[in-house]
Amino acid sequence: MPYELSAVVGSFDLLRSRTIGVGEAVVAPLRRRLGLVPVTERLFEEPAGPTGRDDAGTGRPRTVMSTALERTLGHWSLGGPIACVEADFHGGEGYQVAAVWRNGAMVWGPVHTRDFDGPREDWPINAALALLDVAPGGTEGAEHRDLFLDVGLGREQDMHGWRSAGRAARWAATYDQWCREQSAEHERKARAAAEFEKYRRLPNVPAALDGTAIMRLLGAPPGPLIGAATRHLQDLHLEHGPLSREEAATRLRSWAAQQDTRPRGR
Repeated sequence: MPYELSAVVGSFDLLRSRTIGVGEAVVAPLRRRLGLVPVTERLFEEPAGPTGRDDAGTGRPRTVMSTALERTLGHWSLGGPIACVEADFHGGEGYQVAAVWRNGAMVWGPVHTRDFDGPREDWPINAALALLDVAPGGTEGAEHRDLFLDVGLGREQDMHGWRSAGRAARWAATYDQWCREQSAEHERKARAAAEFEKYRRLPNVPAALDGTAIMRLLGAPPGPLIGAATRHLQDLHLEHGPLSREEAATRLRSWAAQQDTRPRGR
């Protein structure tokens, strides 16, 4: 699968503070409290040259690291280390470029490679992440721990995906705020799944009473309550074996009372 990346990586909170008021800039959350700003031609004043082509007479690849970008990243790095990373490959062939800024100056790179035969930790992007003080830890048991995957750079495959991820997180002013909302969203989904499971009829498990009998017993119309009651009878069948209709009715009345419903009729 093709992979394309051209971005600035650093502390999410730092990048968020540095891009306030920059309409073109979005910050996509990564793991390890990092963020990613997709680099576009409109993000900085000077457009970048065509990616992957050689600068005339230098033999070096021309990348998105334009003069305007370098000047901006120098300013951003006064608040903490940041890296500019670039990758473009398909089927194992391609290149990576990375550079690191700290305290207002480029302190490493840009480093380029077209050869991916070496260990993963030596690839430019992994080396740059290590210089951002990202410690290995997400690929336990692997022969080579891959910071690229650890921080989540494999989550999207192209710039469109990263821009979409950044736009989806525009509301988050800080990394902690984003994490809290993510946790709340996970809890909401877990509750919804649990609620759905309550009403989902188990296939091939009999219930001692059918839906019509349950509605008559509880005095309730078709709906979630009847589905939950059916599932309850199925669970009883699994736990205690087949129930008589009389025992099922007694147990269902007791269950309904605990659900704050008042059975009517018989």
